[in-house]
Amino acid sequence: MTNKQTLLRNLPKVDKVIDLLNEKEFFKDKPYKEVYDAVNEGINFFRKGILEEVITQYSIEDIENEITKSLTKNLEFNFKRVINGTGTILHTNLGRALFSKELIEHLQNSLCGYSNLEFDLKTGERGSRYSHVEDLIAKVTGAEAALVVNNNAAAVMLCLNEFSKNTEVIISRGELVEVGGSFRIPDIMELSSAKLVEVGTTNRTHLADYQKAINENTSMLLKVHTSNYHISGFTKSVSNKEIAELAKEHRIISMEDLGSGVLIDFSKYGQKKEPTIFESLNSGIDLITFSGDKLLGGPQCGVIIGKRELISKLKKNQFLRAFRVCKMTISALEFTFKQYVDEKVAIEKNPTLNRILEPIGEVFKRAEILKNLLKDIEIDSEIIETKAIIGGGSMPDATIDSYGVAITSLDGKQVETAFLKEDTPIVGRVQNNQFFIDLKTIHSDEYSIIIKNFKKFLERV
Repeated sequence: MTNKQTLLRNLPKVDKVIDLLNEKEFFKDKPYKEVYDAVNEGINFFRKGILEEVITQYSIEDIENEITKSLTKNLEFNFKRVINGTGTILHTNLGRALFSKELIEHLQNSLCGYSNLEFDLKTGERGSRYSHVEDLIAKVTGAEAALVVNNNAAAVMLCLNEFSKNTEVIISRGELVEVGGSFRIPDIMELSSAKLVEVGTTNRTHLADYQKAINENTSMLLKVHTSNYHISGFTKSVSNKEIAELAKEHRIISMEDLGSGVLIDFSKYGQKKEPTIFESLNSGIDLITFSGDKLLGGPQCGVIIGKRELISKLKKNQFLRAFRVCKMTISALEFTFKQYVDEKVAIEKNPTLNRILEPIGEVFKRAEILKNLLKDIEIDSEIIETKAIIGGGSMPDATIDSYGVAITSLDGKQVETAFLKEDTPIVGRVQNNQFFIDLKTIHSDEYSIIIKNFKKFLERV
């Protein structure tokens, strides 16, 4: 019998390993199914290694250690906190808008027990989940009425289905955007049963293009803010005010998909100008949709604001049930909009706004602190000027001055790979084979996690 055959033959049975592990403190309180799977994975690991001749000897302790590693990994939550060192503030892949500690505390208080989600405390009868936010949103934005669904694509689809089913919607070719993940405005329109009518060209559309396309089957003029890309050069587009006036003249609905949706005029604070919700409303547009988890800095949802009679009709559409938001979204959105009652409070307390508008000096201070902490554990680094971006399909041509820390004494690719495997992963950038952390998206309470990960890396190498 060969050594390989002997090793395979001596691999323990699953049930015998489980009996052995049940006596170990670490395994006593673990779910049986998880232990069973981990034991299988551990034994299979050694079987595969023996067959490939990379394992030529083992002990029962070796098998136990492999099972422990496998079980620990299996018991981890897949959805976890990540340190964002990319400098992209609304990073779509990393969760977009951040929740503040105050918002988390509010969610804990409002969701740890039963709630008045659909219960009217004044009458003692059934209420509407939308009542918690619709008046508040209307108050903050200045709209007649408001409605909330689970994302902005759903908001657009709901409006199109209610007001343009089997009728024509006119839109500029330059505004037929893809919102991400291959979801495109034309596809959403098709699903809503609205008929798309394209006018103009990619770079130039005139008011006359809309006028020529209007007929007895036209129900809506749709304007889409190109929040995730920018066309420059020989361009022409029709303003939302012109769209609103033309729609009113022909007694059809005007609608604008603002995409990101912002309540703060960033240009007042030295940043690039982005069309605000207020400006869209003041243009006379009938319906406006925007996202909750982008520049608004709240939970994922789609917000619809506009004429009261139109919002009332949307509430009766059967799609609303499919698009409705959960209690966590309602609670988080109410908290977010309450901060916007006072713009100064919103800028100070909302993490998204705070990161966009904070003074550059604050970012440099954080970079200096991180550099000194790295020096304490004998890691060389340097502070580098860089440009952060908004991200999340918002303000694509806008950059924000920032500072980052480049690790000069370690292999950047090795650091990147190792950090993605940590309990709290760090996502940064590798530039010139140096691991780079942009401090624009790093909070002061994250230093300890960053340094802990670097210490673990040094121990391994």
